[in-house]
Amino acid sequence: MNDHHKHAQPLISDSALTRESWKIFQIMAEFVEGFEKLASIKPSVSMFGSARFKPDHPCYILGESIGRLLSDAGFSVVSGGGPGLMEAFNKGAYGGRSLSVGLNIQLPHEQIANEYQDISLFFRHFFSRKVMFVKYASAYVVLPGGFGTLDELAEILTLTQTGKSRKIPIILVGSGFWSGLVKWFREKLVEEGTIDQADLELFRVVDEPQQVVDAIFDYYKDRTIEMTAEERHRQLEL
Repeated sequence: MNDHHKHAQPLISDSALTRESWKIFQIMAEFVEGFEKLASIKPSVSMFGSARFKPDHPCYILGESIGRLLSDAGFSVVSGGGPGLMEAFNKGAYGGRSLSVGLNIQLPHEQIANEYQDISLFFRHFFSRKVMFVKYASAYVVLPGGFGTLDELAEILTLTQTGKSRKIPIILVGSGFWSGLVKWFREKLVEEGTIDQADLELFRVVDEPQQVVDAIFDYYKDRTIEMTAEERHRQLEL
């Protein structure tokens, strides 16, 4: 091939390369701050759900109730820190005896942090924030939501399925909302062989606030809530 047929690769300017390099330190700072502030909140439960539900929505009321029960049961409650169900989770926990934590994300259309946070962290990057949701969680509780909620659910299912994270209770709240997805998992993913039948046991579906708390305590009745040395090593490699 003649050289004139080759397309020259655009060169990255020195200033652009410098900005990319300094971005690494910004990312490191997010991880360091997250590790320092969240290491002391254990045990904790990470909770997810729609940012769009208003305080009069049944799911908001449900989320606030679950947050309060978990907080009074001794679990710090961790949410995305924004409005909707995130606010409901934090509000419930804030009124309880344990910590209410918000992992806020900076978005092009600014997310407003809710006012019910004992600990607030702010992230520019979704990926560093997602690590924080997983790293110290003793359970995941997922209420109805949109793409962001599904993203977090897929994340924890993948990490536990592949063994990159320790297994923890993954609790979907609202059988009416989740039944279609679970049916699709069973009738399409299992049938097509893209997941195993046993993978359906990674999560459970409940409807009532107390069932969430009971499911978590039931999971840990025969195992310690503290991570083993092997699990701690695994979490370091998230």
